Amino acid sequence: MQVKDSVGIVTGGAGGLGAGVVRMLVENGGKAVILDLPSSRGKDLAAELADAALFVPTDVSDADQVEAAVTTAVAHFGKVDLAVNAAGISPAHRVVDRKGEMFPMDMWQRTLDINLTGAFDVLRNVALAMSKNVPGQDAERGLIVNVASAAGLEGQAGQAAYTASKGALVQLTLQLARDLAIHGIRVMTVAPGIMDTPMLQGLDDKRKSELVDLHVFPKRLGSAEDFARLVRCFMEITLLNGELVRLDAATRLG
Repeated sequence: MQVKDSVGIVTGGAGGLGAGVVRMLVENGGKAVILDLPSSRGKDLAAELADAALFVPTDVSDADQVEAAVTTAVAHFGKVDLAVNAAGISPAHRVVDRKGEMFPMDMWQRTLDINLTGAFDVLRNVALAMSKNVPGQDAERGLIVNVASAAGLEGQAGQAAYTASKGALVQLTLQLARDLAIHGIRVMTVAPGIMDTPMLQGLDDKRKSELVDLHVFPKRLGSAEDFARLVRCFMEITLLNGELVRLDAATRLG
């Protein structure tokens, strides 16, 4: 799959890793559909990218909104070739904290609703749309990229819900690739390390430096551009399928 003339749906596309993919698609001759909350910068980003981008306000935890968003994307651009599930939240709370307070179940449910169930809902709707595409190179009809996390592999204190949701996406990778192979749809998962995204906003320089130090080499935060270039590689190399790729400078969480 070439980026040129492709159409990609990107959840969480108004900022961070998602916005990096949106810009990569447009800069290389593709089209991008930005799925993000009404309060996001999605409208501004779409206006900046003009006719090559469309913003569809969407809460991925709402099944009706997800179905309507994918329908709108196909109606507007005629097809969907790529989907990147970058929407996610990471609220922190220990199972039982030092004050004796338990992990709130509403926090647990909301995290899974967005990070896991929402991602699955998007990909099932997108897969249906992709299954109707005209086959391209290697009889491919589409590519789905899920965003997991190093936390989904090694876990972090205070991140039970986030770890569970991201770990589940990792475990789904091969199953989804096998499930969707009959339609010519590939599935890849990325586990980013410490990335320079809005999730790090509010941290002081000292804390950011400590996070950078977790990276073995190179000693810098990952960027949205790093992530977008990896997605482009996935698009162009059709033999990549059913695999997890760590984008983390050899980080392993302690």
